[in-house]
This record gives sequence, C-alpha cells and structure tokens, in this order.
Amino acid sequence: MRSTWRRLPVKRYSVGWQPGLAVPAADGSPLLTDHYFPRAPGDFPTLLVRSPYGRGVPWSPQYGLLFAEQGFHVVIQSCRGTGGSGGEFDLWRNEAADAQAAVAWLREQPWFTGRLGTVGPSYLGYVQWALALDPPPELKAMAIQVGLHDPHALFHTRDGALRLENALAVGVGMTYQHQGAGALLKATLRLARRLRQVTGTRPLRGSYAPALGGETPWLDGALTHPDAADPYWDGASLASAAERQTVPTSLITGWHDVLVDQTFEQYARLRRAGCETALLVGPWTHTSALQQGWSEVFTETLAWLRAHLYADRSGLRPTGVRVHLGGADDWRDLDAWPADPSTTAWFPTRDGHLTRQAPTEPLPLTSFRYDPAEPTPSLGGPLLSRTAGARDNGRLEDREDVLTFTGPPLTEPVEIYGPVSARLSVATDTGHADVFTRLCDVDPQGRSVNVCDGLGRLRTTGEEPARITVPMSATAHRFAVGHRLRWQISGGAHPRYARGSGTGDPPLDAAHLVPVHLTLHADAALLLPHGTGPALPQGPEEND
Repeated sequence: MRSTWRRLPVKRYSVGWQPGLAVPAADGSPLLTDHYFPRAPGDFPTLLVRSPYGRGVPWSPQYGLLFAEQGFHVVIQSCRGTGGSGGEFDLWRNEAADAQAAVAWLREQPWFTGRLGTVGPSYLGYVQWALALDPPPELKAMAIQVGLHDPHALFHTRDGALRLENALAVGVGMTYQHQGAGALLKATLRLARRLRQVTGTRPLRGSYAPALGGETPWLDGALTHPDAADPYWDGASLASAAERQTVPTSLITGWHDVLVDQTFEQYARLRRAGCETALLVGPWTHTSALQQGWSEVFTETLAWLRAHLYADRSGLRPTGVRVHLGGADDWRDLDAWPADPSTTAWFPTRDGHLTRQAPTEPLPLTSFRYDPAEPTPSLGGPLLSRTAGARDNGRLEDREDVLTFTGPPLTEPVEIYGPVSARLSVATDTGHADVFTRLCDVDPQGRSVNVCDGLGRLRTTGEEPARITVPMSATAHRFAVGHRLRWQISGGAHPRYARGSGTGDPPLDAAHLVPVHLTLHADAALLLPHGTGPALPQGPEEND
C-alpha cells in the first residue's frame, strides 16, 4: 500500500485490527465498527471515522492502517443502513444522534484516553459537523477533507437549478460503495452507459431509477425539493456548527472539488467564530484529492491531529492557509483567505474583446440562441466523474451557442486570489433562461483551459434585461506573460446542470422545450479579485 503514494511519513507502529464490532446507534440499531490500533504499550488518542461507504478499501488502508501506524486508535463505523449496520440510511437525520452514541461507546472502552479527533472526506465530513453541533468534551480536533455541511447545496444551486450529473453520481456512490468495489464498479458503468438516456428523458422525474438499479427514496426526496427553504430540508444544513465552533478544525479541498464552495463557507464561519483553523486548497477534484493528492492530504491531516491530540506542533505550517496557484504549478502560503477582496471589472465588447474600459451605454451587445433540444454540453469543472477538472475548452467554444470575450496578451503576469463572479445583464424572448459563465486561461497557442465557473437562472419581463450576479466559485490563479483572460457565456452546461427548458417549469417536471434567444447587454462585467500581481492591462487590444 505504501508503494501507491510517495512521501508518506515513516511507519511508527505495527497495527492490530478488531473487525465487526457491534456498537449501538441512538435507536439501538447495531452499527458495525472496525477498530485499528498500534501494537505497542502506551496511551494513544482515538480517531472516529463514520462512513456510509463501507469499511473496506479505501477507508481501511488510508484511514485505518495509515493513522494507526502513526500512533492512533482508529474507529471506522458504518452509518445506519450501510455496510451491514442495522436501521435505514437517511441523508442527514440520524448522524448527530448516532455520533453521540459512538462517543458514549468509546467512553466505555479501556483503551480510550479521552483524547478524541475526527477525520474523513465528503459525507465523512458531514458526520463530523453533526458531532460538532454538540461537541463532547473529549473532542480536541477535527480534520475535514473535501467535506460536506449542506446537502441541499450538493444537489441544487441557490436559485433552484439541479446539479444533475453530480446528483446521479452521489446516488450511485451512496447506494453501492458500501456493498463493495465490485458492486460500485458495476453500478458506475451502468450509469455511464445510460447517462445520456437518463438526462435526456422528459420529464426527468423518476428517469434515474433504471440507471441506479431501482428507486432510491432518499435521492428522490433530495431531487424533488429544489427550494432550500422547503421544510423537507429542515435540519439538513450544519452551518450553525461552524458558527460557534471552538474545536480546532483543519479544512482541505481542491479547486475543482464539487464541495469547494462549501469548504470556503466553513472557513469563513470558523474565522468569524475565532476558531483555530487551517485551510489547504490543492489542484484537485473531489476524488483526486484522495488519490493523486493523498500524500499532501495525509501529511497535512496528520500534522494537525498530532498538534492537537499529542501537543506536537512541529509539523504545522507557519501560516493558516496554503493554496495551489493554478497556471504556475506552485504553492502559496497566506495568513488568511481573502473573504471579500476588492475586484477589478472586465467588460465585453461587440467585437469579442474583454477590456477594462467600462461601456458608456448599456446597449445590446450580442445575441445567441440556446436550444434545449440540443443543450450546450458541460465540460470539465467540479464533477464526480473522470472528466472533472481543467480541460481544453476549444471544441466547446467553437459552438454557436457559446459566446467568448478575450482580453489582450499579458505583458506581465497577473495573479488573482479569491471569489470570482459575473454581473450579467441579459434579455430573453421567453422570460426564462439559465446562464452559464466561465473564466478561462488562454495560452499563446490558443488553448483555452477552464479556471472557475457558475450558473444563474434568469427571469425577464418583456424586452427589459434582467440583472443578476452569478457566483463563479473562487480561485488562486496566475495568468502568465503572453496568456489571455477569456470570459465564456452560454445557456447551460448539460448534464452537469439539468437543462433549462425555456418555459420556467421545474427541472424535474419540464416536458416541453422552447428555444431561447438571449441578448447580452454591454453593462455586463466579469469581476476578478485583486491579487499580488502587477496592475492589469487596460485597452481592448487585438485578440485572435
């Protein structure tokens, strides 16, 4: 196993294993639990890992063995209704109570010293926040990797767009991963074969069932409630845990992680609460953080847990934030992540340029037609599939339903750090449309690579344009000399987001598709955070 990753810390202890322990849940259901421990005398702190994905690969080697080798008791527990545990799985309603029940069981174990940490990625981060709602006195540290705190935001945008492709991938992972690698692989391949059929079905409601091997009640519930204010989601978001957190917390994410925005929200709340916090952001997707990025992720996590469970701070970074700088393949250490940086506006022009010069009048700039029967495809970005991450956007940008505005070649490098957004002014002929907006880095050879992006929903009246601001996530990126900034605008990104029907009908229920003409007005702007680079160039110089 150690040959899989380089630069792992030297093994300290041989490891013992107690599999299949039955630990009572809050309702008495047996939760199957594996205990890994150092084979050596001494008092070792404990790490609690609660998972709906089973207790085998990758959790057993990456969390059980590796952390036990470093001097921790590691308790890996299958959540209710998963991995052989009793009861029925629910996306969020049982985790707080069951986490407290697990800690109560730990207190009865002769090897438990009262020094407790939690660790884990994705939903394993959600169960950590669930415990932090009422943190037990033994809890001294949390390490949340590519972690979730708001299930609604995993499935829907704030204005109700359905994150379709990722929702289906979550359904497969939650349903099959705890059944073993073979079952997960078979289900993943089945979804891949049927993805186009499923996402092209009208209406979408219920179409996923054949691809997932049957109805999945918790997934159906999540998909059919797009409004975050719906009582269905009461108690789902655990944002309040971070708002009053005092337990030292490490956060790790990647620039193309599907949960990167949730991680930045967690970081901001922890900072406001005055909680000791560390943030690491790598060049990773949700899955590659635990694969290609595992050496960095494990080393960072181990240093944090040793600092707070062993009082050994020798491995900690000198700064609270470390981010990978895209475009430079380098790392930057920062005292804090800029929560609300000042921004520079770039404006589109009629001839396809991107300029710092603001328009004198908000006149119609250009138009394009979005046809939901042939929706603009998604490409790269924060996905749960192998196609996630930075990709060459050339083929996408050649489409007639994709607008591009490109800045002049840079004579000096430009670095930006912080959240990116788009201020859009758009009119439609149907009154309903989605707008997908993306920042790209274009190299001297013309290769356009996505940096960050976002989608907003438009509601217009008559010929008057609607003005909205679309969050495009955050980045730390260096645009090198000779490179150009490009702003990409289209009517969607399917199947990453369920296609807009042009009718305003909810994504799951839309049965009729109406093409939409969208007209972009000149007072639209791409808003980039200020960085540490030189002043940005001004004029609408020529571009290809």
